[in-house]
Amino acid sequence: MSKEKTLKIKLIKSGIGRMKSHKLCIKGLGFKKLNQTVTIIDTPSNRGMVNKISDMVEVLES
Repeated sequence: MSKEKTLKIKLIKSGIGRMKSHKLCIKGLGFKKLNQTVTIIDTPSNRGMVNKISDMVEVLES
């Protein structure tokens, strides 16, 4: 049983008025509302989405 690396991220800014691709990143990472914290597996695709909306999210632990 291998322990996968995870990222804990929090949405700190709203997606209102953002580009559609940014809104899709918010949805893809599993956010439903503002100030929500989600834990995701640290994969290159998830890391790319976090980097794309880096001004809107806060990485809590790595």
